[in-house]
Amino acid sequence: MSVGSVETTPAARRLGASARAAARLLAVQALYQMEIRGAAADETVLEFIQHRTEPPCVGDGDEDSVPLDADQVLFADLVRGVDRDHGDLVVALDGCLDGRNTMERLEPLLRAILGAGAYELRSRDDIPTRVVISEYVRLTDAFFEGKEPGLVNAVLDRLARVVRDDTAPALDASPDEASDNPVGGGTENGAAHR
Repeated sequence: MSVGSVETTPAARRLGASARAAARLLAVQALYQMEIRGAAADETVLEFIQHRTEPPCVGDGDEDSVPLDADQVLFADLVRGVDRDHGDLVVALDGCLDGRNTMERLEPLLRAILGAGAYELRSRDDIPTRVVISEYVRLTDAFFEGKEPGLVNAVLDRLARVVRDDTAPALDASPDEASDNPVGGGTENGAAHR
């Protein structure tokens, strides 16, 4: 793993199946980098758009490490929004965590995932609740092998019940059933019904 970035694993690369999934992956990586390096949101967004969404040089051995088809508008909105609303998001997420857990006690990558998911639930009502939760559970599963995907599912589900005017249940099935990926279940445009 390079300093200040999240290692892009084969599982993480598969998340690039849709432009929105790729944007979420890049946003989580950017938020992680911002926390580790203390970088500003605008600077990080610019860096990622200029250097991580361009085709790699032939023969650099890194051809599969970056999702090139990322929705740059969603990416920038997620990074800037999480940065701008950080305090409010932490308070909201702390209220949804069980027991002694707080955002401060979680590792930086998990904080980045939850922050992006919380921001999207609070601010992007154009994306259905089940899609948001599903995509962040899928993203968590790409990086963690333990209980973290279940934690993300539970926390984002609790938050959705507070910030959204719907009661979409937590995901009981595979995240593939509700996603932005047009190959999975859902409507004609690839998004699951609310």
